[in-house]
Amino acid sequence: MFRFRWRPFRLFGIPLAVDASWLLILALITWTVSEILLRPPEPLAWLYPPGGLGLNAAGYLLAGFVTALLFFACIVLHEMGHALVARSSGMTIRGITLFLFGGVSELEGEPPSAGVEFAVAVAGPAVSLVLALVCALLTWMGHVGGWPGVVVVVLAYLTWVNGMVLLFNLIPAFPLDGGRVLRSILWGVSGRLRRATYWAALCGRAFAWLLIALGVLEFFGHEFFGGIWLALIGLFLNSAARGSYQQVVIKEALRGEPVLRLLTEQPVLVPPEADLHQFVDGYVFGYHRRGFPVGHGDRVEGYVSTEMLAGIPRGEWDRHTVGEVMRHDLEPIAIPPQADAVTALERMQHSGSSRLLVLDGDRVVGVLGMKDLLRFLHLKLEIEGDEGPSPPTAAPPLVDRRRETPARPER
Repeated sequence: MFRFRWRPFRLFGIPLAVDASWLLILALITWTVSEILLRPPEPLAWLYPPGGLGLNAAGYLLAGFVTALLFFACIVLHEMGHALVARSSGMTIRGITLFLFGGVSELEGEPPSAGVEFAVAVAGPAVSLVLALVCALLTWMGHVGGWPGVVVVVLAYLTWVNGMVLLFNLIPAFPLDGGRVLRSILWGVSGRLRRATYWAALCGRAFAWLLIALGVLEFFGHEFFGGIWLALIGLFLNSAARGSYQQVVIKEALRGEPVLRLLTEQPVLVPPEADLHQFVDGYVFGYHRRGFPVGHGDRVEGYVSTEMLAGIPRGEWDRHTVGEVMRHDLEPIAIPPQADAVTALERMQHSGSSRLLVLDGDRVVGVLGMKDLLRFLHLKLEIEGDEGPSPPTAAPPLVDRRRETPARPER
């Protein structure tokens, strides 16, 4: 969503991040819940004491805000269920992020087996089921025990939203949890992850288009906000389903291919004593590349790119050498020649660099670019065939994102 994220703390060793877009849905749910507390809907009216809850305007907003935070705490626990089961199965967890459409647990790579996929997929809904039952029990205890009306109503609301999260995520539409359960079953039966993902993603895209159609109907039926929200969720799920399938296609095509096989360029090294004018005129414009290894012969000493010229006025380029501005720490942007191509793609995405130095010790073997990976990917898919949507022109991140969509706000 947005690029700006906060990382407030870790839970069970797993980083929790908050995307800036989350503030929008937090405000929306706060307002929605405050309206529910002020004007009871029919299903919750029996819980309200005679005369209402007796709060002032600020009190209703505060209660709505606290309820929204509790709702997102439930979302985090749902995602934590996925993450902890995945981690216990040996998968790497990058973190959990709250954003506009709820929460997402970021798991690196695909599960190692259909059984692990099933266990990870059902863990989140199992947590939501427990939360719904606990909130329902507390609602009953509060109602018969004479607890403050606002507490009882908030607990009832949390019972309802956890139930809705549970039911929504059990829909067999990939990448929702139910869609992942469907994929695990298809994977277990067929033994082919790519085919299972294709059919699960197809179900997910069909459900997404159904949501979009319902959203359009609601919009023209004068339910403007509800229609827009449904359509946005549908667009999000459609994009997620398509991207998840492409992710599997990329991994299967690149898995087992050594980096050395994908190299198409001979390495060009920039001498560290060259000044920045020579670097730009002779190398950047001469070879039409943004970055180069630095060194002599085939021995690499660093890496230089056009981004490293920032802050140095053009008129001073002849006073500074490449050795002064080059990057010395090469580990994040280097990879051995026998490494797997999937590892190379992951390293590009983690480092933010579209080019990696292929190093054998301190000897540069070549430079691997994102274009090399995509060129090989297209050739392999052209030869072997593809079962689904066209291969991407830019590689999506190889991160398995367990998506959680919040309950549809009341209107």
